[in-house]
Amino acid sequence: MPLTVRDYTWTQSESTVYISVPLKGIKTTNVDVICTDEYLKVSFPPFLFEAFLFGEIDEEKSEAKIGSGVAVFTLQKKKHEVWEKLFTTLDKERQRQMREQAIVKVQNKAEEKSKAKATRIQQEKKFALETMMKLEKEERERIQKMKDEECLRATAELEVWRETQRRTAEETQKRSRSTTHDNKPDHQKTQRVNITSAVKPLHNTANTATDQKNSKQKYKDLPAPRSAGCIQISFTPRVFPTALRESRVPEEEELDELKDLTDEERDPDWLKEKADKFFLAGNYQAAVNAYSLAIKLNRKIPALFSNRAACHLKMRNLHKALEDSSRALELLTPAVPANAPARLKAHVRRGTAFCELELYVEGLQDYQAAVKIDPENTALQADTEKIRQIIQGSTPSS
Repeated sequence: MPLTVRDYTWTQSESTVYISVPLKGIKTTNVDVICTDEYLKVSFPPFLFEAFLFGEIDEEKSEAKIGSGVAVFTLQKKKHEVWEKLFTTLDKERQRQMREQAIVKVQNKAEEKSKAKATRIQQEKKFALETMMKLEKEERERIQKMKDEECLRATAELEVWRETQRRTAEETQKRSRSTTHDNKPDHQKTQRVNITSAVKPLHNTANTATDQKNSKQKYKDLPAPRSAGCIQISFTPRVFPTALRESRVPEEEELDELKDLTDEERDPDWLKEKADKFFLAGNYQAAVNAYSLAIKLNRKIPALFSNRAACHLKMRNLHKALEDSSRALELLTPAVPANAPARLKAHVRRGTAFCELELYVEGLQDYQAAVKIDPENTALQADTEKIRQIIQGSTPSS
């Protein structure tokens, strides 16, 4: 049952009522207010302030300010008059009816606001869509207008060019006719008027001879055919004489790389010592490169995978650390006392990678396996207990 607030204060004027309700240290986010023209309710569990007002108020013009541990209400009266008291005396049935009416009124008002907001959003979307369509239409019209103008301009230029070509051809034809007429003998010029139809074949024969001569001259001006040549092609030699569909390109490239190594670089143990020095110096990428080259030479050494997993942990390559530590554990089978220290390191590194990925259940399993290998390791036990607490929710993950 809520606790009724009694230590409120209120003042009034002829037009306004001021009510101050202390919030008893409750956060403002937990305060719920219901206000109608005859009813005011402030709920902040476990406290409750409820007022059946003496007169009617204008809820639309009234204000509520909540903050600094107090809720201040400024209620505007509908009638300018002085109230005798803040509350009016009502029986329980009337109070219940007013509460129900207030809740229904607030719900209806909230629904109206929601519908109005949805309508406004829909209108804004419609306006935005219409505006966008209008802009796109204007852009299409602008582009079409530019295309039409460009087409008209190109058509006009083409007509001008055709007219120019026609005039040039006419002038050339006129000059050609004038030159042919000037080259004829004088007796042909004088007898042209008296020539008969029987002489016309002679004129045609002369023109045919002239045309053949001009045709021969044109053929003489053509360039000679191109001379034939020979191009020598040398293909890239393949070291491995196999068809490409049968070859293994990655393995072949790997073998090519290993051919250029010195005798020391071909020794996995020497590469492991080199990588260990890089790791101690903090050069984790160089250590990864050295471990990777050693693994290419010998994939059966679990320490190479385990140490490379440690490098990946330092560089935050967590998934690669999981792969390498898992591969190391596969190689460390069967589990015997001789490989116990190596298995412990691999379990711890894989468990650490799981925890960094926030996979605490899987990480706890690896840490428990490590504790079984070395039950007297107090630091390992403390880390295992910490992971267990994180899973149970008693300690925040970090």
